[in-house]
Amino acid sequence: MQQCLHVLQNNTQLKIVDITGGAPELNPDFYWFVEEISKLARHIIVRCNLTIILANKKYYELPLFYKHHNIEVISSLPFYTQDRTDRQRGDGVFEESIKALQKLNDVGYGRKGTGLILNLVYNPAGAFLPPSQLSLEREYKQALKQKFDIEFNNLFTITNMPISRYLDYLLTSGNYEKYMSKLVNAYNPIAAGNVMCRNTISVGWDGYLYDCDFNQMLELKVNCSSNHIKRFKSKDLNDREIIIGQHCYGCTARAGSSCGGAVA
Repeated sequence: MQQCLHVLQNNTQLKIVDITGGAPELNPDFYWFVEEISKLARHIIVRCNLTIILANKKYYELPLFYKHHNIEVISSLPFYTQDRTDRQRGDGVFEESIKALQKLNDVGYGRKGTGLILNLVYNPAGAFLPPSQLSLEREYKQALKQKFDIEFNNLFTITNMPISRYLDYLLTSGNYEKYMSKLVNAYNPIAAGNVMCRNTISVGWDGYLYDCDFNQMLELKVNCSSNHIKRFKSKDLNDREIIIGQHCYGCTARAGSSCGGAVA
């Protein structure tokens, strides 16, 4: 974390710090890290596991902490109904997520005119591509407002990548070849021009650098001498050749996929 702060101090072109997990708030130095980044006047995104807000009293004030530092909050909500969310994440997750979203709304997140950004993330539950981001966003907004008086800013649709546990699912369910064919046949060169590895560097817990979070999961470090945060050199990273694999078809299919949703 200290090495990341050093890099931010010396590279003013780096405008956004996107903190992710699991649940990044569980890290004992999370609050300190956010406060130090705030002093450097960077835009901060936290990928918040919604249920953490209700997990323990020490996390009850997270919405106010986010607000104080004007943090953009991004959280996964598999669907706007309880049955589909709980099937994917476990019993009770939907109810806790709704309560957490209401707490974020209570301090202004997602509400018009506050400037406090609350975005949600959708991932398909099976071996298929996400639907239109805009149309699904309208469905989410209508359902959550009517049923729970919840508001949010944007919905991001993110394609499931054929790696890790999802790859295991594809193989055991016999869907691997069919799903890969879908991704390849849906390849979109416009999406390929806007994928996140072109403007984002993923920093691992141990300081090693990756082209994206998915390459980090596969332990594929960046292909240049600046492969660790302590050896950070902007020119080396800008000139590097991005490491690609079969999972990259996920980011370039149809409207594309990135940490910020569709890209085309």
